[in-house]
Amino acid sequence: MSARAEIRTVTFDVGGTLIKPWPSVGHVYAEVAARHGFKTDPAILNQRFSKAWQSRKTFNHTRPEWQAVMVETFADSLDAPPPENLLTDMYEYFSEPQTWQIFPDAVPAIDELASRGINLGVISNWDERLLPLLHKLDLAKYFEAIIVSCDVGFPKPSPVIFEQAARKLGEAPEFILHVGDNLEQDAEGAAAAGYQARWLDRGAGEKLAGRITTLAELAEL
Repeated sequence: MSARAEIRTVTFDVGGTLIKPWPSVGHVYAEVAARHGFKTDPAILNQRFSKAWQSRKTFNHTRPEWQAVMVETFADSLDAPPPENLLTDMYEYFSEPQTWQIFPDAVPAIDELASRGINLGVISNWDERLLPLLHKLDLAKYFEAIIVSCDVGFPKPSPVIFEQAARKLGEAPEFILHVGDNLEQDAEGAAAAGYQARWLDRGAGEKLAGRITTLAELAEL
């Protein structure tokens, strides 16, 4: 893999890059709803969640924004909007480790980079639940700095979050490689901030410049 400069630090996105909802957002919503006496179909909830999520042009990962997504997700599954206690329980449940699965290629790639003396960090669009979650998943220990959009006030692809990450990591942007699964937020956002970048596209069938299909390819750095 070509690089403009030596890579001294690698930063990762989290959702869709290191971890994913397990078994799916719809399954988690359905499980929590069942505890409140509501029977719902996970497949339908997944469809509704995807539609609600993709319809948002901007998202600051605040609790009210997440609750609005939940209300839209359940719009066709309940006779009335979800009660407040159900919304609260669903929000809080996503802070628990059993709701998430670490991608099989994540820890081996992190271990490989760390063994070579490469510093590691996180740059993620998330809320106040992320740092405790990473500790519960035993992932936080790998990272020199964990930069979360809710703390910065500017989500990716804003250059502000990347600039703050570089300052906290004590590294010039040109020596940092950012890896994430969102082309606009991660690859293009990082590149615009002066980072090197790789777009993680696990569904891709072929390698292209600037794109990887598995975190295992980071061993080629």
